[in-house]
Amino acid sequence: MDVAGLRTLVVNAGSSSVKLRLLDTDDSLLDGRDLSVARGRMDEARLVEALEGWRPDVAAHRVVHGGRRFRAAVRVDDQVRRELEDLTELAPLHQPKSLAALDAVSRALPEAPAVACFDTAFHATLPAAAATYALPASLRERFGLRRYGFHGLSHAYASRRAAELLERPAAGLRVVTCHLGAGASLAAVRHGRPLDTTMGFTPLEGLVMATRSGNVDPGLLLWLLERGRMSASELAEALEHESGLLGLAGSPDMREVLARREAGDAGAALALAVYSHRLRAGIAAMAAALGGLDALAFTGGVGENAARVRTAAADGLGFLGVELDEERNGSARLDSEVGRAGAPVRTLVIAAREDLEMARQVGELMRSGREQ
Repeated sequence: MDVAGLRTLVVNAGSSSVKLRLLDTDDSLLDGRDLSVARGRMDEARLVEALEGWRPDVAAHRVVHGGRRFRAAVRVDDQVRRELEDLTELAPLHQPKSLAALDAVSRALPEAPAVACFDTAFHATLPAAAATYALPASLRERFGLRRYGFHGLSHAYASRRAAELLERPAAGLRVVTCHLGAGASLAAVRHGRPLDTTMGFTPLEGLVMATRSGNVDPGLLLWLLERGRMSASELAEALEHESGLLGLAGSPDMREVLARREAGDAGAALALAVYSHRLRAGIAAMAAALGGLDALAFTGGVGENAARVRTAAADGLGFLGVELDEERNGSARLDSEVGRAGAPVRTLVIAAREDLEMARQVGELMRSGREQ
């Protein structure tokens, strides 16, 4: 298919908003709108109104979970739609919202084919050593238990953009990408492909996040369940919505945590210390998976805007060659370098552009003819 002049509508449905971006073939942003979502439910009338006058050739939808089957972007037909719904049990908080947006946009723009782009697809080629849990084979095979990884669209774009900014080919480049937002994860990327990541079977594994706990001893969770201290639903609510920065400092917003820490709040100081400790350890683990480090890239709302978090991460990573320039870091622009000149590891702040990664994947799909 000739993709010259292809206009791609990118749909990113989150817990509280639906982001709409209309991109031209050269990645030019033709228009963009953000719609709030009341109580997690989309107002389809508002969506139709927001799309008024837009004439995309294709609609690209961010879908959190592709399971074991979907390892690349795919055109959505009735069969694919059913299979995506079947994956809801793997991502019950995210998959329904993505599918609701997909259905609403398809009704509003019936002539624009829908393409699903997956957050798990980037990690589908993780080496077995990184993807496999040390569980009985019978369990792994029966239930598809493996480390899927998430934020793949962001990690894919950030690693590719890092190579561009450094004017180096992706081949041979060892980069750790840090997607730090309300959700947070790391990826170890070499030759443009991931060798490890911090999220696993669910987006709960790994780093401390806004309201998610990150890694917790599974024995602790069993202790709470077996002794009747908490029910499974209560425990799920605590781990997903009451932990992380919120559980430590009483606020899920890193900006507030940083401000309160500066004002001497002990809870906020502990929250930042725990967050930073887990972040430094994770970066070091990713560098070990790569056998060394050439570049460190921060992206996402916290990664892009919180200079203090970048400093806290880098402070314990000098042994890897990470050294920040205080002035550069404090006044960082997006898509710029914040490391000390001449430091062994180049440190970058990169704008999160999942929309560009999705548009790129749509273009590849259309050119390949696999959408037929």
